[in-house]
Amino acid sequence: MCAYRFFRLTLVPLLLLAAPACQTAPDEHADTLVNLATVQSGPRVQADELNGAIARAPQNTALLAKRATLRLAAGQPRAALTDVAAALAIDDTDGSLYFLQARAYRALGRLNEALAAARQAAEHGFGGPELPLLVGETHLAARNYPAALDNLDRTLRLDPDQPAALFYKGLAYAATADTSTAVQYLQDALARDPREPEILHQLAFLLNAWRIPAEAARYAAQGMRLDTTSGLLCYDYGRQLELQGRPDSALWYYRRALALDTTVYRADYRLGLAAAKAKQPKAVIQHLGRAIRRNARLPEARAFLAEAYEAQNRLPEALDQYRRLVAENPGNAHWTYKVWKTNGLVQASLPDSLRTAPRYYYRRPVAPRRPAPIAPLPTRAPQAD
Repeated sequence: MCAYRFFRLTLVPLLLLAAPACQTAPDEHADTLVNLATVQSGPRVQADELNGAIARAPQNTALLAKRATLRLAAGQPRAALTDVAAALAIDDTDGSLYFLQARAYRALGRLNEALAAARQAAEHGFGGPELPLLVGETHLAARNYPAALDNLDRTLRLDPDQPAALFYKGLAYAATADTSTAVQYLQDALARDPREPEILHQLAFLLNAWRIPAEAARYAAQGMRLDTTSGLLCYDYGRQLELQGRPDSALWYYRRALALDTTVYRADYRLGLAAAKAKQPKAVIQHLGRAIRRNARLPEARAFLAEAYEAQNRLPEALDQYRRLVAENPGNAHWTYKVWKTNGLVQASLPDSLRTAPRYYYRRPVAPRRPAPIAPLPTRAPQAD
């Protein structure tokens, strides 16, 4: 027993000493994983990586054009315009630089300058379907629909399968109230690019407006599978539910649309109408107030908003909305009366120092004296003949 115990106690230290001697492989260290949140990539980083090369070769227009293209892709049109201007100062005969300039102007919303730069690109030999496509889309943004359609047709002659040209033609026909032709072009665009959520949104929106909710539901559902963060597609799906008589489900999708994108003012509009129907003035003010800031011509929205302000005793705001209603509907007796009535209430609630109209005090007129009662006629005894 003692020998076995001694052998066990001496064997362990010997093994521990022998282990390092037998180990010939290098020590293994745990792999360090890179934190993906700190990894920077994308067009903005790629554009910044060109700074050194451009500093070494400031006359290289190709590098300047490449950085301008990357900055456009990164959503930096002003920086892209600066690069293009520097390149054009070096070489003002390159049509591709004018095309880049037109793209930058279009991204900034400077439509006339974009069209002028596009003309310069054409004059300096820049060809291909990209140029008439850009010109057509710019005319579409300027609501010059004949010019837009003309340039989009030119694009399709150069590239018959260009989905963007078909898509913009659909939008142009929709803007001119030719819904059937618009839907046809949008379907043609979708056939060539079936995974583009924007095409699916426009189809669903037009079909809802055309009161074909079953077809709209199919396109909206397909779009939501492709883009789970699109508030517009959520609105489209909710709208078709409302058209099919499922208002409670529709309201859920409207709220979801606003959670994804607060600029979907049509969702605010529909929620505001539902709140007005349910006699919820606070919700009406919340939703219709936001919707009107983005589109002042929504049917009945301003009237419901004014009445909700009045119901909440927010009279100055109600008066402002009633005055806007009178301006939009001159001669309307109802809104004119509302302005007169609400203005009187607002003036009455103000102290004299803040009142815009004087307060007139009237002395109560003296009550007229009532006439004295007429004395009864004396009775006369009958006289004998």
